[in-house]
Amino acid sequence: MNQSKTKELVLLAMFIAIEIMLFIVPFLGFIPIGPLRATTMHIPVIVAAIVLGRKQGVIVGFVFGLLSLVINTIQPTATSFIFSPFISGNILSLFEAILPRMAIGYVAGTIYQALRNKNQFIAMIVSAFLGALTNTILVLGGIYVLFGVSYAKALGKSFSELLPYLLGIIATNGMLEAIVGTIIALALSKVLINVYRKEKKYA
Repeated sequence: MNQSKTKELVLLAMFIAIEIMLFIVPFLGFIPIGPLRATTMHIPVIVAAIVLGRKQGVIVGFVFGLLSLVINTIQPTATSFIFSPFISGNILSLFEAILPRMAIGYVAGTIYQALRNKNQFIAMIVSAFLGALTNTILVLGGIYVLFGVSYAKALGKSFSELLPYLLGIIATNGMLEAIVGTIIALALSKVLINVYRKEKKYA
């Protein structure tokens, strides 16, 4: 039992270390695309949720959120106020940076646990895809609901133009992130979950 717990903590630490590495290496974790940053930071969150469970996925998602807060504070763009209360002066920016990223782990882990006994392969695909979309939809939805007027102004748009613009991002960048994230998360999860379960079985 103690060995199993230790291995779980080692894997959790590894996922957190990967998040930090993605953050440190330029254009690897956060990729500037126009006023937003595309990201690969959701992938370790999804894999952690599948391999270790939704609780651990939420923890790695929390780290993702903190790093999003940091990069938008120290390397701000025109719209970084959305994710940094130090720039916006609004505590809601803290929630916008962190909560959607924690939700990735919760959604991916919950869906995987619900489907894995029926078909593990399908469970991985569905949980990874919906986990990635969770980040996009909650972040952009939060932008619209919490910061819509300010965000539209920062983009040089009217508020009436904002919703079609955000839906366009979901349909393009968001779907691309989800598809790429699903492919990578599926490959990593298949390897890690088999290793982890074998080690856990013989621990």
